[in-house]
Amino acid sequence: MVEVSLPHVTFQDLGDSIRLIWRDTLYADFGKDELRKVIWRKFREKPEISVEKGRLFLNTEDDRISSYLVIYIQNNLGALLRNRYTKRRVIYIHEAMDVPLLGYNAFGLIDRGTNLIQIRGVSGCNLSCIFCSVDEGPYSRTRKLDYVVDIDYLMRWFDEVARIKGKGLEAHLDGQGEPLIYPFRVELVQALREHPNVSVISMQSNGTLLTDKLVEELAEAGLDRVNLSLHSLDPEKAKMLMGMKSYDLEHVLEMAEALVNAGIDVLIAPVIIFGINDDEAEAFIEFARKIGAGNRWPALGFQNYIPYKFGRNPTIARVKPFKEFYAWLRQLEEKTGMKPLVLKPGHFGMEKREFIPLAFRPGEVVKAEVVLPGRIEGEMLAKARNRLIEVVGTKAEVGDRIRVRIVRTRHGIYIGTEV
Repeated sequence: MVEVSLPHVTFQDLGDSIRLIWRDTLYADFGKDELRKVIWRKFREKPEISVEKGRLFLNTEDDRISSYLVIYIQNNLGALLRNRYTKRRVIYIHEAMDVPLLGYNAFGLIDRGTNLIQIRGVSGCNLSCIFCSVDEGPYSRTRKLDYVVDIDYLMRWFDEVARIKGKGLEAHLDGQGEPLIYPFRVELVQALREHPNVSVISMQSNGTLLTDKLVEELAEAGLDRVNLSLHSLDPEKAKMLMGMKSYDLEHVLEMAEALVNAGIDVLIAPVIIFGINDDEAEAFIEFARKIGAGNRWPALGFQNYIPYKFGRNPTIARVKPFKEFYAWLRQLEEKTGMKPLVLKPGHFGMEKREFIPLAFRPGEVVKAEVVLPGRIEGEMLAKARNRLIEVVGTKAEVGDRIRVRIVRTRHGIYIGTEV
């Protein structure tokens, strides 16, 4: 017997196929017959394939077969990768692809004219919240694929952005979904911690994928704060809001306390849907006090639910005008003594910084190369002037060269239509 071993990989036996799980977040399935044929063509053997405790074995004495199969798997892995939580196809973006990491909102980097830089290494989510602004998660009806950005490529682009933006940056890990499904989550925090221009590292998370071990690793890597998406303290209501019957509220509450105990600050960030969970506001405040949230930054960041064009907008939700929402927050401050609840950029050390210069003007027509499929029907991603452009309503294919009229440039997110 010889073992087929790859770094950060475990295996599952699915009967007719073998599932390779990479870094807990991505997977690829290889048919057993396919693997045996590959081996037969080279070595004239068809060894039995088995999995024991996550390890892959071949019933042969020839070590060369193991090495050959590793190379075959590595060469074909990219085309087969899928997101373990959404089950969608994954496009792995690396340096050789020469895909810009500025211009698109699903992956890469976003600059909104402050010292906070949003870092999005992955798309996709393990939950399907009923109010999700981008229709994410396993039950999405619109998102057709996911992206993962190689950490070295991501940091190369961050270096360039940080050079422009200066020192004292907050590196904020977020995304259209759950940042903890990023395969290099700990390594990314560590790389950012070592960056001379970074002062604060924060992360948005729903907390479900945290474990005691991962909390410890993130703390050692240098994570400063987690903005925890916690929307109800009632187990059944939480399952309804999160869109998953498997949602384990007790685990998330335990992990919130574990984060604080590990020295990572926690900001409880409920989305308030009036008529559904606004009656839990004081309970959120008491929980934040109980675990010691808000050591360096505010303990709570209540968010007002608003509907989005491409989001999930539950019919039971009541939309509260922001003027009334802020009045509600001020009443909570007076009643509970928890301040601040009306948050301002200064509470997080945010300050205005010059924007990274825009590459396009609204209305401008540019020649662009289509480099990637988009996440929704009729969307493709094109590049020009070292920026990505989300081209909507197009039938273009990867490799096409098209003319694009820029219709939106806000915060360096470029959207265009094919001319």
